[in-house]
Amino acid sequence: MESLVEKVDLFNGIYKKKRVLVVGHTGFKGAWLTLWLRELGARVVGYALCPPTKPNLYDICAVNKGILSIKADIKNYRKLSGVFSHYKPEVVFHLAAQPLVRLSYENPRQTYLTNV
Repeated sequence: MESLVEKVDLFNGIYKKKRVLVVGHTGFKGAWLTLWLRELGARVVGYALCPPTKPNLYDICAVNKGILSIKADIKNYRKLSGVFSHYKPEVVFHLAAQPLVRLSYENPRQTYLTNV
């Protein structure tokens, strides 16, 4: 049975078999993007911290199925650089973030390092 993506040919197959890195794939938006990319035929590598809540979309929707999921901190330059060197992504989506405004006031440096 063909999927909706195959029927509609979304994005003209642009992501099919592409190496795609999604940084922040365990968060709400990153999880949804990862699900779509997987459905579009991308070879997804996810890089993020573990989901911060239980329950969470990442676990409920089994986002980790069919992708490579690396649980690590984006601020770990050596690890992240190694992921780029090893997997050679053709497309990168940066969705890792520290989104809490009050926490950003308390720790602006860490917020900047994560978000930028």
